[in-house]
Amino acid sequence: MPVGFGVLGPVVAWDAAGAPIDLRGPKHRAVLARLIVARGRLVPVDVLVDDLWRDDPPAGAVSAVRTFVAALRRALEPSRAPRARPSLLVTEGPGYALKAEPSAVDAWRFADVVADASAPPPRVVLDRLDEALTWWRGPAYAGFEDQIWTVADRSRLEELRLNAVELRAEAMLALGRAAEAVPDLDAHVAAHPWREGAWRLLASALNQTGRQGDALAVLRRARDLLREQLGIDPGPELRRLETDILRQTRPSSADQIWADAAAAYDRTVSGASVRLESTVDLLSGLAVVGGLEAARGQRLAAIEAAERLGDPELTARVIGRYDVPAIWTRSDDPAQAADVVAAATRTLAALPADAPDAVRARLLATIAVESRGTDASAAALAAEQVARRLGDPPLLAFALNGVYMQTFQRAGLAPERDRIGAELITLSAEHGLASFEILGHLVRLQARSALADFAGADTHAAAADRLAARHGRPLVSAFTAWYRALRLAASGASISAAEAAYRAASSELTGAGMPGVERGLLPLAVLCLRVWHDEPADFDDSTDWGPYAPWARPLVLLARDRRAEAATALRQAPDPPADLLLEALWCLIGRAAVHVGDHDRAGRARAALTPAADELAGAGSGMLTAGPIADHLEQLTVSGD
Repeated sequence: MPVGFGVLGPVVAWDAAGAPIDLRGPKHRAVLARLIVARGRLVPVDVLVDDLWRDDPPAGAVSAVRTFVAALRRALEPSRAPRARPSLLVTEGPGYALKAEPSAVDAWRFADVVADASAPPPRVVLDRLDEALTWWRGPAYAGFEDQIWTVADRSRLEELRLNAVELRAEAMLALGRAAEAVPDLDAHVAAHPWREGAWRLLASALNQTGRQGDALAVLRRARDLLREQLGIDPGPELRRLETDILRQTRPSSADQIWADAAAAYDRTVSGASVRLESTVDLLSGLAVVGGLEAARGQRLAAIEAAERLGDPELTARVIGRYDVPAIWTRSDDPAQAADVVAAATRTLAALPADAPDAVRARLLATIAVESRGTDASAAALAAEQVARRLGDPPLLAFALNGVYMQTFQRAGLAPERDRIGAELITLSAEHGLASFEILGHLVRLQARSALADFAGADTHAAAADRLAARHGRPLVSAFTAWYRALRLAASGASISAAEAAYRAASSELTGAGMPGVERGLLPLAVLCLRVWHDEPADFDDSTDWGPYAPWARPLVLLARDRRAEAATALRQAPDPPADLLLEALWCLIGRAAVHVGDHDRAGRARAALTPAADELAGAGSGMLTAGPIADHLEQLTVSGD
């Protein structure tokens, strides 16, 4: 992190080495704090003047603000060349904005940790909250407590801090550490007596340590305080806990059952091999219920730990048990995917001759799935053959996922993917494989979209949403939201309406842990829409094209009337990768080639797109479209003539 900012206490900044940055005087800090409150949005200069001096700004207030900003820029980006454009504290229209990464500001990081504290296991929650609570160095925005513009953010952050304290206590109770939690909870309810959740946690902690009398006394104290001071009765959770304690029963919530089972597992199960295999099962479950990033972070560690034990069959099971369905053809973490493929390849070679065929097939399916964008079709087909011979439905579903990932070697393969999706749906519904049944519907959604069968695609989108709601698969909604934006764009909506729909869908991906899907997708969708409707590729320099920059750049340069540079960029652009956006990117190449008169590239685009002449460009992604491929081919044919 190049520059970090702290507002959980006095307003400070740190350089990349963690050393404090001299922010000069209180007005400089006030400007920085006000921009952090805005969270990347523009703050006009006149608003900064009003906020810094309230109703009595001095005559040179605007100039003073500009001086403060200039000083802050020098402090925050000391190595920036004198006339170079600042990248952190930037000028936007009539004001300024702080373009800091979400992880750069302690308050933003803290909010993310608290927001994510309900999904991971209690031990992970406790570790994360223990660290996050140390980021507080005093009251939020200390020194600016009397400023109106800090009130809402200070209140929000304080509420988050109190929630974090209570979530931390929940985790401690779940881990059987109730006795340790009691002193902190006792202090917490004394400082914040109106928080019913705090009273419930304190009583629960006392109850778990065998102090039922003290727990009941706490609940009576809470009831008396709420009635006498606020005139309200305790909520249902407090009443239910009191009843449970009086009956001498333990709470039987899902959280408690989880904690009891985890504690029993820790007490009973020993041995690295059993724990590693169980860990992978847990990571697979975590990935499909929304903890994809957390699961991904631990997966490679589990594989490396298995390899260190020197047992190829154990390593194979650890690798192959992570059969999380994959729908997107660009990896979220290419380096890790390559490491997983390398480990699977090593393990295949090291397996003894009598190793079970199913174990080998799972390694092959893993290679096929993780080699997205590169050719591993032989591994996919071998895994499928073994699964069919063994009559193993879960293995076959995993293998078919690998086959699907290898059906992008050329354009026009939507019908083949549609067939795979149909088999996945039938197989998974028959054998209760909910995650792969959802995958089958998403695969068919993509294929039917490519074939312009939106009635069929609608059916699969609805089925995927129903299954996701029933089985708790929150990531599915990101894909169906993008499909509905694509559906709107393909149905003749205005460009502005379609772009708005794409932007709304893009918000579904924020924080979903799928950077391979998210990065660059929104501008690419908008670009494809504009190309389809013969609108210029008018984008500003700050647009993050992600991996799609080589194919977007020629059209962006053309929109700026930089034809020679566009022609050079087009020649330098590689052929599109073999993935869901193959056809869309070839259409972008073709359109740029027509405009700059590059007949060679136009001919290559025409040859690549011809097998998909009856499809919608890019719609096979289920996310975006550049319109009918036939229209692009017509322009390319005219250009070639």
